[in-house]
Amino acid sequence: MINLSMKRDSKGLRFTITALTALIGGLIFSVLHTPIPWLLGPMTAVLIGARFSKIQYYWPVSIRDTGLIIVGYSIGLSFTKEALQQIIEKLPSMLIMTVLLVCFCAGIAFVVSKLTGVDYPTVLTGSIPGGLSQMIIFAEEMKGIDITTVTFLQVARLMMIIFFVPFLVFGPLFNHSPIQNASNLADKAAQYYAPLFPNILLFAFICVFCAFLAKKLRLPTPFMLGPIAGTAIAVIFGLYGPALSQPILDVSQFMIGGYIGLLLKPEKLENKAKIISLALLSGLFMIAGSVGLGLMLVRFYPMTPSTSLLSLAPGGMDQMAILAHEVHADLSMVTGFQIFRLFFIYFAVPPLLRLFFKIGKNKTRKAA
Repeated sequence: MINLSMKRDSKGLRFTITALTALIGGLIFSVLHTPIPWLLGPMTAVLIGARFSKIQYYWPVSIRDTGLIIVGYSIGLSFTKEALQQIIEKLPSMLIMTVLLVCFCAGIAFVVSKLTGVDYPTVLTGSIPGGLSQMIIFAEEMKGIDITTVTFLQVARLMMIIFFVPFLVFGPLFNHSPIQNASNLADKAAQYYAPLFPNILLFAFICVFCAFLAKKLRLPTPFMLGPIAGTAIAVIFGLYGPALSQPILDVSQFMIGGYIGLLLKPEKLENKAKIISLALLSGLFMIAGSVGLGLMLVRFYPMTPSTSLLSLAPGGMDQMAILAHEVHADLSMVTGFQIFRLFFIYFAVPPLLRLFFKIGKNKTRKAA
């Protein structure tokens, strides 16, 4: 009993120190106005603290899972009837463009793998566009994938997109006159959101139930996919959920960021300079590929270049929606494309990657 109590106290103290370190990182990144500060800040601070502190940092998996449930609810809530209508009307082009973008990124990953000597499954997982947290957690679930390399590749891609896409959108090539009567999806959705209580209690039950159901079914990243699916179905069938405030979303990112920071082990990253430089270069090629696909999309549909670019940019849906609002792009179109790609990556890509890696392992065994 005494030993058990000491272990609990030790874990409690270690978690308190880890949480304080993550909190400091989030505050610093917020003051610096960096992108997604409450994800990258705790991640960076815990990474540094764990490397240089004599104390063994600790972050319970249950806290990360809670953060994933909150994020999953927020993503599922954006799946409104308007967004669903956009997806249905342009489903063929969304599927084609998404598959082309993923294949393009897979090609870039193959080149980076050959140049760095890092195994292809690791580079491919780190190059899938969108879903930073989802791809990192997927890498954690798969054996033989280097989580540190995946995280570096994903963060490098995200940072490149966040910093470069705004310059492209506000530049002369894409900042054209807006489409008339462009619908503002966020404003429309906000009109239907119910008050925080009591609806949030019902959605909390739905999210938790769907999270454990997804885990029971052994779906990838169940604590995110379950709430996304459950909330989306509820919203589509007319059950309106309250939008979460920014502080709550920041807390959810904090819960995930602290955990990811402990997964990073830069001392195990071989050829650091080479991998980081190639990660940045691959990010530029991904942006160039999305620009090319965006210009191609303009030829098929009457939309502005800014709308097409933001629809296909391999970044976060929230950041792309903010940019779309600033340049008066068709927010409904942008959100529809981004949600489709998000769901495609969340539901289709992990099983395909598992199958691909399994086939690759079987071929290696037969060759041996």
